[in-house]
Amino acid sequence: MRKLSYALLAALAASALAVPVTAAALPTDVTAGQCVAGGGVIVISAVGDGSQGYTKRCMGGVHDGQTVL
Repeated sequence: MRKLSYALLAALAASALAVPVTAAALPTDVTAGQCVAGGGVIVISAVGDGSQGYTKRCMGGVHDGQTVL
């Protein structure tokens, strides 16, 4: 019976360790509302001199560093 308990405990530990890997594989794009709701602010930066477009990133909070759609 003890071997079954240790095997069950090991399986639970392995599944708990796999959760961050799954979360890391999710897309990193968030909406502006998700960024603000997560405690972040949206930072808009020009690419080059601005003629090449802009980037929008969520800074701070839960979605720190993620691209804002």
